[in-house]
Amino acid sequence: MQRYHDCPTVLREFLTYHETIKGQSPRTISEYYLDLRMFFRFMKLMRGDMPIHTRLEDIDIKDVDLEFIRGITTADIFDFLAYLANDRTPNPDSPAPAYGISPAARARKLSALKSFYKYLTVRTKQLTENPVADLEYPKLRKSLPKYLTLEQSSALLQAVSGPNEKRDYAILMLFLNCGIRRSELVGLNLTDVYEDRIRVIGKGNKERIVYFGSACRKAIDAYLPERSKKVLTDNRALFGSRDGNRISVTAVHRLVKKALLQAGLDATQFSAHKLRHTAATMMLSGGVDVKTVQEVLGHENLNTTQIYTHIESTELKIAAEANPLSKLDFADEKK
Repeated sequence: MQRYHDCPTVLREFLTYHETIKGQSPRTISEYYLDLRMFFRFMKLMRGDMPIHTRLEDIDIKDVDLEFIRGITTADIFDFLAYLANDRTPNPDSPAPAYGISPAARARKLSALKSFYKYLTVRTKQLTENPVADLEYPKLRKSLPKYLTLEQSSALLQAVSGPNEKRDYAILMLFLNCGIRRSELVGLNLTDVYEDRIRVIGKGNKERIVYFGSACRKAIDAYLPERSKKVLTDNRALFGSRDGNRISVTAVHRLVKKALLQAGLDATQFSAHKLRHTAATMMLSGGVDVKTVQEVLGHENLNTTQIYTHIESTELKIAAEANPLSKLDFADEKK
């Protein structure tokens, strides 16, 4: 927490709670800090504690305390959300800056506020009123996640080549079979691999078991003799890099992009995360129920998993075309 040098005590305690008790990642803690810091700066500016033309980035929030926060109302929150939607610009120094940030970015900041006030009212009971309790999130445009078809997945696996071929093939098989995240793959240790499953540490340090099939087992078995010849700085790691360290998220990103290019696929449209989408889609189209897929992927909320149910299902398409009426076409006679 030393890196948050301008953090008021009440915010520091909130961040510490989420880091040590909730076990959330450094990235999540950093996002909470940045979002809440912006909110407090905005509130100080609106309360007239400084000249109106003061830049938001120049406002010190170290003096923000519980009394300051207690005075914040739902109307103040609406003002902040309106500022984000209409006046906030990500690039203020641009010759022609665009104003207003996306609904997704506004939703993230509202989520930080909801977590903060829940901590103050429910967890620590420092406040009795929660001004964000009933606020709805901005409406987001829902887009279906991109994924590889079975043929594209097959082409990707067949295209793997190079000095790390066995390692890269095993990594792609784990992505496509288990739907794990890049960070989860990077964190895998040799002792996390069992006969037909892996132990994964996901978001919030939550542990889950993910099973895989015989083809994935075969890919891992082909790689392990190569791994046994390597000595890494962290010798527990399942996957290592050429510099002798545990493989990094960046290195995984690069190897996936390389394989996509070798397979003749658009590397700008697909990524390691899209392989996770592919695994989820294949499971659902293969008849796995959405609750089971939720557990496999490590989603905390079922709604996150349900987006995959809107993707075209091969079985549903086959069922539709099996209907005899689907073959009848009288369109020309109606003209």
